Amino acid sequence: MQVPAAAERNKGPILAVLRECAGSGAGSGAGALRVLEVGAGSGLHAAHFARALPQVRWQPSDIDPAALRSIAAYVEAAGLPNLLPPILLDVSQGWQSWGGTQPASLDLLVSINMMHIAELRCTEPYAVDGQISPQSNVDFDRSLRQRNPAWGLRDTALLQELAEANGLCLERMVDMPANNKSLIFRKL
Repeated sequence: MQVPAAAERNKGPILAVLRECAGSGAGSGAGALRVLEVGAGSGLHAAHFARALPQVRWQPSDIDPAALRSIAAYVEAAGLPNLLPPILLDVSQGWQSWGGTQPASLDLLVSINMMHIAELRCTEPYAVDGQISPQSNVDFDRSLRQRNPAWGLRDTALLQELAEANGLCLERMVDMPANNKSLIFRKL
């Protein structure tokens, strides 16, 4: 089981945002709220969130075999009925390849620390109205783009535009620790 320091540090603030989104109500049908976590990484967040939100049926996913092994170890160690085994998911492919998961069957889609290391077509610190701040995020963006030109901090205005073109609206932005933001999108 991988234990990334950033995941450990951020799990509390992210859970606070998820509690607001997931609430204590059931999903769109009978039963638990259905959540797909895209790019679940180590699985630390998935286990933490599933334990804290028992009304949520948490489906972790990743494309990296090492991440899938770590997630599976967290699932086994947690032994939670609402934490499902991880699925291989490549978000650069159409949703038809999402391990049998269809967007309409989900109540919530969660993506943590992924947009800046994915091509824009797959689309956590963000640029806001074209401005990146503070300097640590400017440096982070530069280092990402040097590693891969398709990576980098995404502008929230562009993400809002892409979301609206796909039937979503930006409901709100939540300031998070370490100059990060959570973006909450809802179906129109």
